[in-house]
Amino acid sequence: MLKKITTGELYKCCEKSELPFKTTDEISPLKETIGQKRALSALKFGLGIDSHGFNIYILGESGTGKMTTIRTILEEKAKNEPVPNDWCYVYNFRNPDVPRALSLPPGTGAAFQKDMSEMITALRQEIPRIFESKEYEKQRTKVFEDFQQKQKKYFSDLEEEAKGKDFTLRKTVGGLVLLPVKTTGETLTEEEYENLEPKVKAKIEAIGKELQEKLDDVIRIVREEEKKIKDMMTQLERKATLSSVGHRIDELKKKYKDSDNILNYLEEVKEDILEHLDDFKPQEEQGPSLPFIKPQKAEPSFIRFDVNVFVNNRDSKGAPVVIESNPTYYNIFGRVEHKLQYGMAMTDFTMIKAGSLQLANGGYLVVDALELLKNIFSYDALKRTIKDKVIKIEDVWEQYRLISTVTLKPEPVPFNVKIVLVGNPHLYYLLYNLDEEYRELFKVKADYENRMDRNMENMLKYASFVRTKCEERGLQPFDRDAVARVIEYGSRLAEHQGKLSAKFSEVADILREADYWARLKKNSVVTAEDVEKALEEKTYRSNKVEQKILEATKEGTILIDTEGAVTGQVNGLAVLDLGDYSFGMPSRITAKSYAGRAGIINIERETKLSGKIHEKAILILTAYLGAKYAVKHSLSLTASLTFEQLYGGIEGDSATCAEVYALLSSISGVPVKQSYAITGSMNQHGEVQPIGGVNEKIEGFFGVCKLNGLNGEHGVIIPKRNMHNLMLKQEVVEAVTNGKFHLYSIENVEDGIEPLTGMPAGELQPDGTYPEGTFNYLVAKRLKELSEALKAEKEPEKNEKKKEENNKG
Repeated sequence: MLKKITTGELYKCCEKSELPFKTTDEISPLKETIGQKRALSALKFGLGIDSHGFNIYILGESGTGKMTTIRTILEEKAKNEPVPNDWCYVYNFRNPDVPRALSLPPGTGAAFQKDMSEMITALRQEIPRIFESKEYEKQRTKVFEDFQQKQKKYFSDLEEEAKGKDFTLRKTVGGLVLLPVKTTGETLTEEEYENLEPKVKAKIEAIGKELQEKLDDVIRIVREEEKKIKDMMTQLERKATLSSVGHRIDELKKKYKDSDNILNYLEEVKEDILEHLDDFKPQEEQGPSLPFIKPQKAEPSFIRFDVNVFVNNRDSKGAPVVIESNPTYYNIFGRVEHKLQYGMAMTDFTMIKAGSLQLANGGYLVVDALELLKNIFSYDALKRTIKDKVIKIEDVWEQYRLISTVTLKPEPVPFNVKIVLVGNPHLYYLLYNLDEEYRELFKVKADYENRMDRNMENMLKYASFVRTKCEERGLQPFDRDAVARVIEYGSRLAEHQGKLSAKFSEVADILREADYWARLKKNSVVTAEDVEKALEEKTYRSNKVEQKILEATKEGTILIDTEGAVTGQVNGLAVLDLGDYSFGMPSRITAKSYAGRAGIINIERETKLSGKIHEKAILILTAYLGAKYAVKHSLSLTASLTFEQLYGGIEGDSATCAEVYALLSSISGVPVKQSYAITGSMNQHGEVQPIGGVNEKIEGFFGVCKLNGLNGEHGVIIPKRNMHNLMLKQEVVEAVTNGKFHLYSIENVEDGIEPLTGMPAGELQPDGTYPEGTFNYLVAKRLKELSEALKAEKEPEKNEKKKEENNKG
């Protein structure tokens, strides 16, 4: 049924009575998320359940406030949850390549670091004083004097024995040697020795061999004594320093008695200090070293006693909430840093840095899903961490090196993080359908709406949202009319009179722009005129392409007729989406029909410019035509359909009705009024189905009609099921009100025939025909003529064939 759309149906205004305030200063800021009941319920469940795999994916269109909402919810929830432990990395005395991870109560990591630093500093002062004390020196001197006396006696006894046998003990560069002597006490020279009688020489050699064996025994005994002395000195040093070292260690053990890991570590520290007391002794002064030349003796390093406070929750007020905006592998999992020294990359456990997973441990980590997937290794490593329940710090590039390098492999820490991914619906379904692991690890889906009901409750919340943004951004207050215009803009974004857009980022942009124009006029309150100005300027900044198309249309480069009537030609409507701006534009659809059996030829399909949905629409059109007009005879025709001056691809089915009218006009020979444009999809029964972008399409044709002036005959025919989507610009509403522009809605394809052609469509009669003087009568008549013409054309061929068969018989 054809229905003329009234002015009140073109736009749903927000009445002043619906907003009980004068300015937004009189209302409270928004303290909740609006229009997301389903998503908030899912988030409450996902954050409340503490089971493996119940991590969350928040899906929704950009600008719906997903990130803002989850941050607010998590920060509020985390306040009431316990602060997680600090984590420190310390030197592993048993395996230096695997630094130990120590867990401490929250806020004590830095204190432990300070305590260890102060203890080592104190011991570096105390231990040298112990070694310099009179008591220690006395004991040390006694040990050495006893040793020296024994050593002296061993050598003096040997020397006395050698003297009695005409030998003497001498020190040389090569060590102690036994030499024979003359009666005068002088040593024999080689020449004198060679001149001795063989018997004398043999005797001297025998005595020398005997004494040499005794000398070797003495040297062995002295060396054994030296080892004993060294052990004694070590024990003496341990005994002398044990009191000081033990006292310091015991103080820390008492302070950290509740942590077995700390107690074990402190015991290892104690043993290491006692085993390396030389590091604490005063060092001999060395001259200045030349640059780039390694010093002969390195200064003792005390870095092994440092504490790397890896995660410090000292200032935390609850569970951590980490928003990771750049989820590279190292930003998420941490890293072991390096520094160049003497041309070599050096590292140690103090260079281990935490990633967002370690910082969020015991709390929540929010990551943008697309950014996560864009960063190599990050997604797979995150899944592995969730499955293994430990956080490892690894060098991911190690597996790609030709030569393996030695690096630190820090102990992993237990994983206890709720992961929240934020992304678009397309990415969610890709992961869900293609990644089996994803389904097991992200079991909670929080689906955000992109629009909400336009009821009194939500309109007041919209106003509270305006108040919130005024506070956050320092904007001027909005008066009631301005808020009403914002609400109407929300319905325009939602493309529905009964809905409001949940894309609050776009709404917030308009609020800031309206505030700018208000301040430019030195207004203390933002008015509806300021909001309208913001919308106009926003459009002006983005509509260059639209204006260029209108210019091309006006000068005749783009062919669009808005007056007269043409056979087989209809004005269809399309929407061009540039990303930041979309607008409607009419497109000339033409059809040509003639005798033949090729059926309907979609020129766009033949030239590979047609999408699958458009191809489906052509097949639906063909089915509708055959079912309606080929009841008594076959559909024998060839017809072509095309979008004129289309040089890119076409997709969608919103031009199906326009294509039907163009085709039927061509078949019937009845011209179609060019002052109208048509949009609408259809099914095989001829029922008109709703389409998208109805406002842009109407406004697009309205703009073209304005080029040569509105004459009161222009209009657009739309599907009835799109009535609730109308939120047209004020100039279109005014033109309809003044009778200069018209809008009609239809439920069936036949409803649009009369306004387009001026002829009644005509209903099918019981005998299967249509009344004369109707549009359908002309269509059916022409199709019958085409069918009979083809049949008559084939009749001679049949007769000739039959004659040939008879001749053969």
